[in-house]
Amino acid sequence: MDEGARFIREYFEKKHKVNPGIIVGLHTFGSRINFNPHLHLLVTMGGMKQNGEWKTYDFLPFEMLRKQWQTIVLKLIRRLLTEEEKKEVQRLLQKAYSANGEGFYVHAPKQKGNIKAQLAYIGRYIRRPAIALGRIEEYDGQFVTFRYKDKTDGQEKTETVTVEEFIARLIRHIPDEQFKTIRYYGVYARRVKNLCKKVLSAWQKTVKRWIVKAKHVLRRRTWREKMINYAGKDPMVCPKCECYYEYKGEACLKDGQLTVAFAVCDLSRRCLERMIEDLTGVKKEKGKEKSQSITRQFPKETREERSRQICLFDVS
Repeated sequence: MDEGARFIREYFEKKHKVNPGIIVGLHTFGSRINFNPHLHLLVTMGGMKQNGEWKTYDFLPFEMLRKQWQTIVLKLIRRLLTEEEKKEVQRLLQKAYSANGEGFYVHAPKQKGNIKAQLAYIGRYIRRPAIALGRIEEYDGQFVTFRYKDKTDGQEKTETVTVEEFIARLIRHIPDEQFKTIRYYGVYARRVKNLCKKVLSAWQKTVKRWIVKAKHVLRRRTWREKMINYAGKDPMVCPKCECYYEYKGEACLKDGQLTVAFAVCDLSRRCLERMIEDLTGVKKEKGKEKSQSITRQFPKETREERSRQICLFDVS
């Protein structure tokens, strides 16, 4: 992990005189829960200069990454071995170097689509177990059947192993105590956080002044706008008839009582009250004000079952 981050940092520092931000996650498993150690790196598109200025840069030479990473890994192995161990594995190391003329495998995809969604996915992917429960197809007490994707042909296959073999494959990926499988380097490292905070606070003050000047243009996005930006579809438009839904109000549980939480007008409130009457079977008491909410105390054992909201929409 340290060598991978050092390699990226040295490239940015020599080529562009900047210090990037790097998050490294270590995975020791493959799709078959086999031992396949590899790294996942999140690298900023650019870095910070010594004066605190940020410089954007979004290109890394792919071929250089592969060859350099091969050299770094093989040198690291030799450096950590004793003389006797070197003699035993020297032939294998030389074979690994010669057999991979293009270098070790490095996957560096270009950015496509929603960057925030990609970052959210990668963040979850870095911090994940060796196998998800959804991949386990069957367990009969003696054998476990699970799905995996074969990287050689891209096909999804299944494998059945004994319980003992399955447990043995899992426990080999349990990290040692206090071993950090996710580490931070560059501008994300602790030792340079103070400098980054100073630069960030100065930037935030500038942005706040700019927001105040353009407050009529910049505002917090609504839930509907966020959903349109994320999914590309308007959640307030029916996908079948393309009619438009307009939010009128909702009723929620509060302290075990179903009550009108919000209504845009008296008509909407009365509609919600009738919906509560139909749901609970409790009619509105006489002498009450029209705007008062209809409430009903639910039994404790059914509160969780009735925790859903009632929302009122108008169709135009």
